[in-house]
Amino acid sequence: MPIFAATQFIMNYLITGGSGFIGSHLVEQLLKTGHSVINVDNFDDFYDYKVKFKNTLESTDNSSDHPFTDKANDIEKLISLTKSERYQLYYQDIRDKDGLEEIFKAHQIDFVIHLAALAGVRPSIERPLDYEAVNIRGTQHLWELCKAYGVTKLVCASSSSVYGNSEKVPFAENDNVDRPISPYAATKKAGEVLGHVYHHLYQIDMIQLRFFTVYGPRQRPDLAIHKFTKLILENQEIPFYGDGSTARDYTFIEDIIDGILKSIQYLQNNDGVYEIVNLGESEVITLHEMVSTLEDAIGKKAVRKNLPMQPGDVIKTNADITKAKAMLGYNPRTNFQNGTKKFVEWFLGNRPK
Repeated sequence: MPIFAATQFIMNYLITGGSGFIGSHLVEQLLKTGHSVINVDNFDDFYDYKVKFKNTLESTDNSSDHPFTDKANDIEKLISLTKSERYQLYYQDIRDKDGLEEIFKAHQIDFVIHLAALAGVRPSIERPLDYEAVNIRGTQHLWELCKAYGVTKLVCASSSSVYGNSEKVPFAENDNVDRPISPYAATKKAGEVLGHVYHHLYQIDMIQLRFFTVYGPRQRPDLAIHKFTKLILENQEIPFYGDGSTARDYTFIEDIIDGILKSIQYLQNNDGVYEIVNLGESEVITLHEMVSTLEDAIGKKAVRKNLPMQPGDVIKTNADITKAKAMLGYNPRTNFQNGTKKFVEWFLGNRPK
């Protein structure tokens, strides 16, 4: 994966959600290139906190035989295990502005990469107010602190879900996105709009990255590829929604990290920036094709439980990455077949003994 050049100035990055799937990979790359990282993560109970613990240890090149059994005590242990001259983990919720401000007071922050969010389309329909509190209010807390403490460079995670069920494909950044079909998508659209306000009023340079179905090692266990792999290996039914024709633009984690790093470099080299950029693979894979590819990689057939389409699910995503290529030099390299093989190899190597 292309990474920062050795001549790059050493920076102090604050990453929200740095123990998650995408965040831990980004932390790992920044530390490898000599930068300093402040990781802000609240280890939300959306999925087992021990998954994020393992991500954190791996991303900081640490290991532990500590039997993680109690969340509060385990987090203190994790903070101690991973703390170094160039890395500091904070157990902090972005909904708590005062707590977040203490971190800004304690560090000279050069750059913010905001990845923390309540994720998932279907859960957002059940918990819309929680999604508003984290994805909109929490995000605005962060921008308020950037304003107050003079942080003027920010990369923010948006989502392909903002496109809804657009009939125009591939999806381009200048398409109308005024008709989201889930609370999650609406919060991500709101984040983009509010981001422009802070850019306009307070000169915070910002790139909003619309991620398209990211997969690969450390993928969240609730996401389809991870969930299906586990169920197939355990001879359990996989939930197969609709007729199999729904399709996604799957993007391998290494390509996403490359796009984030290139966005950081672009902001460091340019002023007066507010941009929305798609990061996808431009390779659309149907649900049928995804399951078949997984079956080939695993060497085992899936048992499908046919179910109706879920509310809030989009029919198809497909990224137009023309802007990312021209502006950032983004060039995704991992096709779905190879990426799936890499994921399955990682999964098999990380199964409980």
